[in-house]
Amino acid sequence: MSQAPTPAAAPAKRPAGRGGRNLELSDELKAYKGVWVFIEHDRGHVHSVSWELIGEARKLADTLGCPVSAILLGGPDEPLEKFAAEAFTFGADKAYIMKDPVLKGYRNEPFTKGMTDLVNKYQPEIFLLGATSMGRDLAGSVATTLLTGLTADCTELKIDPTSKALAATRPTFGGSLYCTIMTLAYRPQMATVRPRVMLMPRADASRTGEITYDTLGMIETDIVTKMLDFIADANSNKINLPYADVIVSGGKGLKNPENFKLVFELARVLGGEVGSTRPCVQAGWVEADRQVGQTGKTVRPKLYIAAGISGAIQHRVGCEAADVIVAINTDVNAPIFEFAHYGIVGNAMQVLPALTQAFAAHLALRSRQVA
Repeated sequence: MSQAPTPAAAPAKRPAGRGGRNLELSDELKAYKGVWVFIEHDRGHVHSVSWELIGEARKLADTLGCPVSAILLGGPDEPLEKFAAEAFTFGADKAYIMKDPVLKGYRNEPFTKGMTDLVNKYQPEIFLLGATSMGRDLAGSVATTLLTGLTADCTELKIDPTSKALAATRPTFGGSLYCTIMTLAYRPQMATVRPRVMLMPRADASRTGEITYDTLGMIETDIVTKMLDFIADANSNKINLPYADVIVSGGKGLKNPENFKLVFELARVLGGEVGSTRPCVQAGWVEADRQVGQTGKTVRPKLYIAAGISGAIQHRVGCEAADVIVAINTDVNAPIFEFAHYGIVGNAMQVLPALTQAFAAHLALRSRQVA
């Protein structure tokens, strides 16, 4: 399925042909070159989705024969040059840096102005952002300001061989279908991608790049929202599904919250995290932060154990990138067996305790051997 978004037209970005379907771009749109990635950072740390997107941008740019640029906005005392150097090691060729006191700490208004000014000045063909709280907020306002198309929560990015446009694929209709969207008649082509959907690229310490500095041109009194203080979420580090190496997930096949405790017991023995399906969250069995799937977290663990989970597409899109998937289900025809690497046809309430006991015994034996 393919469609071209049709935001309100502006003189600078009119469709290339009748109905916006003519694949021949205007000379104005042909001037847009390069793939950009917004580097999301906070309190001295870059969100890893930014490096995942640099790796994906490298593939797109190599297909188009154009450079990859990292976009960094922040305060005067933030280490943006350090982040740019790291971006170069992951595949970026250039970095555009904008430093200003009003850019210290994310606020939509100054970041949107800074970003749209950079886009209008340097004209990138493709602009990628992470589908995080910050990325989603910023992407929507930038796309609206630029009157261009935005495809959200993508699971795959490619270059269409015919039009050379960005073909952005995402789940749609509640995850029952995949939709590929191309912004044919507007530039830049924008997309957001959830963390852990794309592979983390390997760093090459020998790579360097070019840095360009720009100014924002705003003062604090121009901005409606004010940063008063930063209060850390005391619970923010308790559940970290996207970056867990081992995840044991449970579904409604476990019947009740008491049986769901078997998932926690196995995860504890394996030193892993606990995940769940949406119905379990809605039933109040576990916290929302444990949900894996289209409307939850996307994960890429080394081992994913799914107990009592049917494997509907909404859950599949969140876990299918795992290195090894082990499915436990009484229904031999459950969809999860179609993409699991190993399947156990059986009652999860019996299998989970057996696995917990076996792993505990194995770990105890290894511990004695090491001692």
